[in-house]
Amino acid sequence: MDAFKLMKELRVNYEQEVYYLPKETGLSLIETTTQDDSRISARCRDAKVEDLWSLTSFFGYSTQTFVLAVNLLDRFLAMMRIQPKHLSCVSLSCLHMAAKVTEEECNLTPTDELIRIGQCRFTVSDLGRMENIIAEKLNFKSKAITALTFLHLYQQILLSHSTDRKETLSLEKLEAQLKACLCRISFSKAKPSVLALSLLRQEIEAVQSEDMLEIAYHIQRHLKIADGELLLWSDRVAQCLLDYASPECSKPNHRRLQWIVSRRTAQSLHASYRSVPELPTIPEGCWDESESEDSCEDVMSSGEESLSSSLGSDAEGRFFPLHLRRQKHLDA
Repeated sequence: MDAFKLMKELRVNYEQEVYYLPKETGLSLIETTTQDDSRISARCRDAKVEDLWSLTSFFGYSTQTFVLAVNLLDRFLAMMRIQPKHLSCVSLSCLHMAAKVTEEECNLTPTDELIRIGQCRFTVSDLGRMENIIAEKLNFKSKAITALTFLHLYQQILLSHSTDRKETLSLEKLEAQLKACLCRISFSKAKPSVLALSLLRQEIEAVQSEDMLEIAYHIQRHLKIADGELLLWSDRVAQCLLDYASPECSKPNHRRLQWIVSRRTAQSLHASYRSVPELPTIPEGCWDESESEDSCEDVMSSGEESLSSSLGSDAEGRFFPLHLRRQKHLDA
């Protein structure tokens, strides 16, 4: 896509982003809710978004799925008064809705497995009913304009204008930083276009590219984003990434899933293993070739890890600007 079409698409998305923003009054109400209240608090919401990040990584879903799920969740929470006991069902419903839109059908996790791995206590029918409620309240069809939408457009614009192909930004790194920001409800108040541009400028300043900084400035002027608004969210993004890169920050668990069993269960498993009877000898001359192939496939599949997809490592410090961590040490 050429530069003119990209700028035109950028303008169209900028004009429509307002329709996909959570109600700010609803978000403010969540932020002022205490942990002991009967309503959803900001801490409760943030913890659930971190769970969604971990589940997204575990199932191998894209960043687009995670960002859309968070957008649906925030818009619904800002509109409806939800009790904390229902939050798991709401958040998992948003993830499933997002996955059905963004992921290939063959990659979708079965609903019952999604509930089981998410360690939730509701049923498949409960999840289906909740999805219908969310879709109806949000008038959700198949898309939403998010900060990731603008992040991808900004990246394409940079590539179309950049004279030095060596000067490129890592989209994976930018996406990881966006995820970190979305784990804080305060960033749901930012316009997606402004949040994405704040992340972009943050990374451009880190690599010290004058050419890309000029392009970012041109994008800002094209969208008529005020300097004060961009500076406000740029400072908040910088602080968020600084906090997130610190070892004291609690991050989503993105390691490979491990099954932990008790000593008693482990002993019974070992005992049952030793008590397995020997298989009968296969008579010579009765080998069924087709049957052997099926048996081989069964053995191979049973020998693989059932949830072998490696959890993402995009919450690691390497995705966050090194100069921010250095700055923290200097301030200390």
